Amino acid sequence: MQPYGIPSYGAAAGLQERNKVLRNTYLLLALSMIPTIAGALLGMQMHFMMGGLGLRLLVFIGVSFAFMFMIERTKHSSMGVVLLLAFTFFMGFWLSQLLQVALMFRNGAQAIGLAGGATATIFFALSTLATVTKKDFSFLGKFLFIGLIVMLVAGIANMFLHLPVMTLVLCSMGALIFSLYILYDVSRVVNGGETNYITAALAIYLDIYGLFQNLLVLILSLTGNDD
Repeated sequence: MQPYGIPSYGAAAGLQERNKVLRNTYLLLALSMIPTIAGALLGMQMHFMMGGLGLRLLVFIGVSFAFMFMIERTKHSSMGVVLLLAFTFFMGFWLSQLLQVALMFRNGAQAIGLAGGATATIFFALSTLATVTKKDFSFLGKFLFIGLIVMLVAGIANMFLHLPVMTLVLCSMGALIFSLYILYDVSRVVNGGETNYITAALAIYLDIYGLFQNLLVLILSLTGNDD
């Protein structure tokens, strides 16, 4: 029996392993931003813009799920890292469509910068909260999953309804959900719920990506000026 306040060797080893996973997750997450930016710049240079809502949705879902399936299958090898970086390049390339629309506004560049800064600030604050407090936020999982499904269904409906008010509501809801997902996913790594840094980086990357998109659309909807 160990005295109170003195961790056993197993507990210390477990803490060391969790810290290693968290460190590798952050390193891979930072690395993933390089192909994301490269993909976005390439898409903007090519003026990539896929028409047709149905086709766009099918392509995005198909490619994304194919990548995520392959990443899951290879998460214990270096190929998992390669596939993750390839996936983030695709996500950046796909994001270029939204960035091109944003730049059509007179304050588009400022809106992109503001959305990026707000995303970084929220990520830093929430990841620090999860890391420092080590509180288990797993109770958020079911709530967030239900909220995400509701948001996706409503978002698909609004693609055809084109209701500005619903867009604002959905983007606000999306920003909140993806912010809480950052807290949830970082907490899982900190508390040992996620032990693979590749899948951890993928989850947090998607949180950041979703947060940035929703913040950008929200900012453009509230302040955008295309005069």
